[in-house]
Amino acid sequence: MSSEVTAYAEEVLSRFSKQITDEVFLSIQSDRDLMREYLRLVERNGVETVNRWIGRRVKERFNLEKDTARQDSPKSTLIQSHQEFV
Repeated sequence: MSSEVTAYAEEVLSRFSKQITDEVFLSIQSDRDLMREYLRLVERNGVETVNRWIGRRVKERFNLEKDTARQDSPKSTLIQSHQEFV
């Protein structure tokens, strides 16, 4: 594959990895069944525990490395901020 295509793919993936946690929470928010289960888990375990665990699993599942930045204005209403990844 050409280096131009490789560079482009890396740029796309880099941008996505910075917002992947927000995308996961947006997915929960827009799916009735996932949202129902999320709310049940929050009720039993607390929002901070559930959100931290989901964020940790995103990092582990996709083998991501933490960036130095945090996103303090996510699109999802389920979180107030999230770690960005490189």
